Amino acid sequence: MTLFSVEGKTVVVTGGSRGIGRMIAAGFTAAGAKVVISARKAAEVERTAAELGCTPVVADLSTPEGVDALVSAVTGPLHVLINNAGATWGAPLEEYPGHAFDKLWNINVKGAFTLVQRLLPRLREAAGEDDPARVINVGSVDGIRVPVMETYAYSSTKAAVHMLTRHLARQLAPEHITVNAIAPGPFDSKMMAFALDDPSTRASIASNVPLGRIGRPDDMAGAAIFLASRAGAYLTGTVIPVDGGITA
Repeated sequence: MTLFSVEGKTVVVTGGSRGIGRMIAAGFTAAGAKVVISARKAAEVERTAAELGCTPVVADLSTPEGVDALVSAVTGPLHVLINNAGATWGAPLEEYPGHAFDKLWNINVKGAFTLVQRLLPRLREAAGEDDPARVINVGSVDGIRVPVMETYAYSSTKAAVHMLTRHLARQLAPEHITVNAIAPGPFDSKMMAFALDDPSTRASIASNVPLGRIGRPDDMAGAAIFLASRAGAYLTGTVIPVDGGITA
């Protein structure tokens, strides 16, 4: 086994049918992991699973029934749980709806916490001193710095994801379960399609990234695989910006 091998590991990626979740799922599948992806829409998750060669689960993780469906689909040791499913909401301050905070809190923060709770027995089965079980939460650079766009609930919940990561890391370290977060910058995803699909806006966003470009699938998959491999076994409670230098 190489330093960065994840071959044979069982990996769950929520929100894995598109965007960042798909990038991560594709990377792990190509690296020989056994990948389960979940998403709300049956057609999308089944199509992505067929294309990548992984197992689909239809689950709306904002509902108890959706959580039950995903938990029931995971049997045996779970080596890596990637909490990627999330939502965003943008509106001017005077028009920003209160229910946006409720929706995004339930999906972005409570959903991740609940899955760790429910899948803890499976993570414990996989945990070992030399090769801990891993939880990887997908946060955002917008949870580190104040974004230009008016996404109050989104950036606030992503900051909460980062703190939740630290809480869980401290609690679960004695059980040989590491908990880290990835904070992506601009990547091609549904959340950023409104901006990145327009060539001039895309160029403007890329020009504000110190490395001068939008993130690529290998950038996201590489960070997640690092955290899930032997190379990342001694990291816990970290928030790693994968943002081309924006937060620097």
